[in-house]
Amino acid sequence: MAIKNKAKESYLIGQCLKNNRQAQKKLYDQYKDAMYTLAFRITARHQDAEDVLQETFIQVFLNLSTFRGKSSLGAWIKTILIRNAIRQTKIVINHRELNEINQKDQSLSIDENLTGYYIENAILKLDPGYRTVFIMAEIEGYKHREISQILDISVGTSKSQLYHAKDQLRKTLESAYY
Repeated sequence: MAIKNKAKESYLIGQCLKNNRQAQKKLYDQYKDAMYTLAFRITARHQDAEDVLQETFIQVFLNLSTFRGKSSLGAWIKTILIRNAIRQTKIVINHRELNEINQKDQSLSIDENLTGYYIENAILKLDPGYRTVFIMAEIEGYKHREISQILDISVGTSKSQLYHAKDQLRKTLESAYY
């Protein structure tokens, strides 16, 4: 099954490189919803998310010939989108290292009575740097090494940002619910 999808992806890329507008629209339609959602989660504003999405797909189509297939096409697009979202929001990530914080367990447990609305709003209220790392690590599943490479920060800073994000999220959810 994976080989068949890889072949479809390669064919779609080939058609896009030939400026086939239908193929370009198909590629855009295939990824736009997930990419918009990620852009919104990082920027926390619909207009900014739309701008990031548009800029990302412009870059995708201009640079598609540089895609080497070392990752999936979706992962490649996601990396471009994350960088654009960060640029859009002019995030300045606090570069405190992990050793500057208490390294106690920061697992996040959420009351089952909280709805997605409260959780999503709490995530959107996170400081931008915290929100970006939280989304990348906890929602998108990136490892700290990958986050550090994409955001051009140290692994320790990524871990620190996630620690603070969880702490801020816990406090926000506790105050909203109790």
